[in-house]
Amino acid sequence: MKEPKMKETDKSVNEFIETVESEKKKADAYQLVEIFEEVTGYKAKMWGPSIIGFGSYHYKYASGHEGDAPLAGFSPRKAKISLYLAYKSDKRDGILERFGNHSVSKACIYVNKMADIDPDVLKELIRYTVETYQNLYPNE
Repeated sequence: MKEPKMKETDKSVNEFIETVESEKKKADAYQLVEIFEEVTGYKAKMWGPSIIGFGSYHYKYASGHEGDAPLAGFSPRKAKISLYLAYKSDKRDGILERFGNHSVSKACIYVNKMADIDPDVLKELIRYTVETYQNLYPNE
C-alpha cells in the first residue's frame, strides 16, 4: 500500500509560517492558528508539507480506502488562504452567506485575507466542521 501524502508530521508550524513570503499573509496565518486552536482545543500540527491541521480523525470509505486527516485546517498558499473545513452542504452554505468575501470548492474555502471575513462566522464554521467529522468518524 502506498504512503499517504496527507499525514501529520513533526515539522514546526512556526517555521513553516515563517517561510510565507507575504508579511500580511504570515500575520493572517498566525491569527488563524490562534482562532483554530481556541475553537478546536487542539494544538496546530503540520500535515504534509503545507497544511496546518488541528485534531485528527480516521476515515474508512466503502471502497476500503482509509487514512487520517485533520478535523480542520488551513494553508497560507501564495494566491489565497485555503481553509479545509466541512464539505459542501446546505448548513455550510448557510453559514457561508454571512462569512464575507470568499470562494469555494467541494472541500475548500478560499479567502484573500483575514480582513475580508467575519472571524465569528469562521469560528462557527470551525465548530460545525469538528462536530461533523467527529460524528461521521467517531473514535473506535
